Amino acid sequence: MSLPRIAVDAMGGDEGVRVMIEGAAIARRRHEDFKFLLVGDEQRIKQALENHPGMAGASEILHCEDVVGGDELPSRAIRRAKTTSMGLAVGAVKSGDAGAAVSAGNTGALMAMSKIALRTLPGIDRPALAALLPTLQEHDVVMLDLGANTEADARNLVQFAVMGAAYSRIVNGFERPRVRLLNIGTEEIKGTDALRDAAARLSAATSREDSEVALEFDGFVESDKINRGETHVVVTDGFSGNIALKAIEGSARFVTDLLKQAFTSSLRSKIGFLVSRPATELLKHHLDPNNHNGAVFLGLNGVVVKSHGSATAGGVAHAVAVAARLLENKLTERIAHDLAEIGEDALKENGQENDAERSRGDKGDEAAA
Repeated sequence: MSLPRIAVDAMGGDEGVRVMIEGAAIARRRHEDFKFLLVGDEQRIKQALENHPGMAGASEILHCEDVVGGDELPSRAIRRAKTTSMGLAVGAVKSGDAGAAVSAGNTGALMAMSKIALRTLPGIDRPALAALLPTLQEHDVVMLDLGANTEADARNLVQFAVMGAAYSRIVNGFERPRVRLLNIGTEEIKGTDALRDAAARLSAATSREDSEVALEFDGFVESDKINRGETHVVVTDGFSGNIALKAIEGSARFVTDLLKQAFTSSLRSKIGFLVSRPATELLKHHLDPNNHNGAVFLGLNGVVVKSHGSATAGGVAHAVAVAARLLENKLTERIAHDLAEIGEDALKENGQENDAERSRGDKGDEAAA
């Protein structure tokens, strides 16, 4: 199957052109049908391509020297959407010149530009940032929202559940992913009104005899169970999700640093490290964020993947592969189909208010642009 080409913001990330081009080249060596639109400084991109001759015939360069700063406010960045490498990469998806965009740049700016350029799918009030986290099982867990929306009502959470389940079916192959809402306890009486309301709506929608919703709602999950692998999709608002994500990442670094200290504390420890090295290398590989790199903005009329700013070339390659997989499996069409299957009862309350809110937000974004 021939895939649409992928627009790569070559200027984004901590190391910019070198890592982004090398990552794209690694992805293409694994998948020879990948084609790219490389957006950034033409001279620097051509220099980087000299180290990857196989990329020349599969790539087109869109020259651009302007870059979105890592600490630049989204409201300022979107005013330069037509002149920056990030904005032009997203714009290529809007125009159809590319099927997906990958950037390692400023997350807030990328979200703002993507929302304005691509708009949300019908029935989606707000896009959500979803990522894959490692678990004790063979599969990763999909978690969203991870920072796109600091607040979310019940209707938003139901939409996030549908989007997360569609994503999980593509990346993990589950026919009916097990979905849970992040909460401070698993009891039905726990949590905010929005959480309990969302749980009731999802339970009613998925338990109907005629239900064809491609997800299994399984109540609440606490944060210490996210990485157990018992849940396929964890749904929450962006504020709680971002805090949980940072805590998980910090714990992973703590464990690896603690092991490093323990294994270098004495001669006996160093000998022990040599004996246990295969196990520690497996642990290191499992916890390496580059092996799970590639967060996705779900709910847009197009595929946009956010690579971590500090990702290695291997991590960028993983993000590119995620974008290609979502294109191949028609993510946006799946989400639209699943929203129709979830039923109006799960989405109708507060719908007018949310539609009005989205309209006001879009007008505000347009004014800022």
